[in-house]
Amino acid sequence: MLELLGSLGKAALNLLIQPYYYIALIFVALYYRRQVALERKLIHVKLHSPGQEIWRTVWSGLVMGLLVSVAAVLLGVSISGPAVACIWIVTLLLLLIRVRYLCFAYAIGILGIIQFVFSFFPNAFQTGTIGTLVTGLREMDIPALLVLAALLHLAEALLARWQGPGLASPLFLKGKRGKVVGGFQLQAFWPLPLFLLVPAAAGTGDLPWQPLLGGGLGIVSLPVIIGFSEMTHSLLPGRKAARTAGRLLIYSGVLLGLSLLAFWWSPLTLLAALAAVLLHEGLSWYSALEERSSSPIFVHPPHGRKVLAVLPGSPGQELGILPGEVLLKVNGVLLTEAAQLHEALRKNPAFCKLEVQNRAGESKYLQTAIYDGDHHQLGIILAPEPDETTIALAKPTSIFGIISLRASLSRSNRSAANDLKRSKSAAESKAD
Repeated sequence: MLELLGSLGKAALNLLIQPYYYIALIFVALYYRRQVALERKLIHVKLHSPGQEIWRTVWSGLVMGLLVSVAAVLLGVSISGPAVACIWIVTLLLLLIRVRYLCFAYAIGILGIIQFVFSFFPNAFQTGTIGTLVTGLREMDIPALLVLAALLHLAEALLARWQGPGLASPLFLKGKRGKVVGGFQLQAFWPLPLFLLVPAAAGTGDLPWQPLLGGGLGIVSLPVIIGFSEMTHSLLPGRKAARTAGRLLIYSGVLLGLSLLAFWWSPLTLLAALAAVLLHEGLSWYSALEERSSSPIFVHPPHGRKVLAVLPGSPGQELGILPGEVLLKVNGVLLTEAAQLHEALRKNPAFCKLEVQNRAGESKYLQTAIYDGDHHQLGIILAPEPDETTIALAKPTSIFGIISLRASLSRSNRSAANDLKRSKSAAESKAD
């Protein structure tokens, strides 16, 4: 046990000096920078603080990484140094293609397929740096790493269920009929520092227990990134996060079963690797299909204004107003347009009375005092008007999309404004 603890200390030091964990932190920082820029463009305020979100990501990823590491070490999941490099090379290449491919299951699944292909060419790539990586790839215990992928998706499901609702950012999206509707994006990434056993052949001794999947006495660090990405206009953020978490739990259970079967009977390794990629892709496809076939809920009824989000710490939150509810009347004024809300709030400089329809369709009556010097705003973000010109673009497909989204969003808004000016000019010329 002392030797194992010493190996753990060396692995922790190696985690601090290798670049992979810092790459993960830089990516997370870029993502939250993009999130705040998008919120300011769409709703002119920021719902999330980049500093707080990064800190939440780091500490929750650290806790979950330690729990997954304990489970992986007890099971005997092992990995070599060259295999760590192979995993991160594939991960970074996938990140350049599409952000949602930033997933351990995709990386291990693809490496398992490549390992199967290389099994037909035993003498290829045996020298140089590439030869070292290929040798590490050939020696990777793919079934054991797929067991690790299943554990990571279990952790992802728990984090999505726990933190998912608070990660939601309101969006203005173009609906199926060209009208703008309200929606939410639930997206988060967590860098996890993992500590795994080295392969048994490279170990210096036997473990104090009998691991299920083998593994030697010695530990190597492997920082990974897990995360989930969903967009919804048909469900509240809490329900969408719970549904996503449930499906991830099922996926992790199926992948765990296939991986253990592949460990006991190696011909199933290719099937398990394909399942890791295809089942995960199927979850994403089914979720998108589900959204396309569902009606948006964040649209305005004929009478009243639908609430899309409520700012934290605002008077609206203190009154108990929730996303999905409808503001019917403010200070006796029946709302049929967004501009009427601000006019009605200024109607009574000292008091505000609200009639709100909750999600069940029942009316509730709220009131609050407005003190001298307070702003006449409730901190409520309403669903967009159908002809809103500022909308969210499609989700960025790669890391370059995250970096350049702010500029592209600005160009889109300028283009929409120019189109609006041109249409007004055309209308004026027709009137003349």
